[in-house]
Amino acid sequence: MEYPVIAQGTIETPTVEKEVATKGEIQAPWNVVVHNDPVNLMTYVTMVFQRVFGYPRERAEKHMLEVHQKGRSILWSGVRERAELYVQQLHAYLLLATIEKAG
Repeated sequence: MEYPVIAQGTIETPTVEKEVATKGEIQAPWNVVVHNDPVNLMTYVTMVFQRVFGYPRERAEKHMLEVHQKGRSILWSGVRERAELYVQQLHAYLLLATIEKAG
């Protein structure tokens, strides 16, 4: 049995551009930033900072007040992978958090 030829010709190989991060970009510090929201109680936010970051109560309260008064606080700086993990953990507690390049 013969199969009909549907198309003839050559197929061009697509070009693939690869995004490569430099060593400096990988190691550059990233900030974990928590943003103010009108929903969560200040005591709850303090407790979350203690649980996620292991901060003593005084340090957690300092960051909570900064978030409340200034609208945001940088809670931690370091490698991007760890920063992303912290943001995920803060999201699990329903806090608004992002990462940004330090500096």
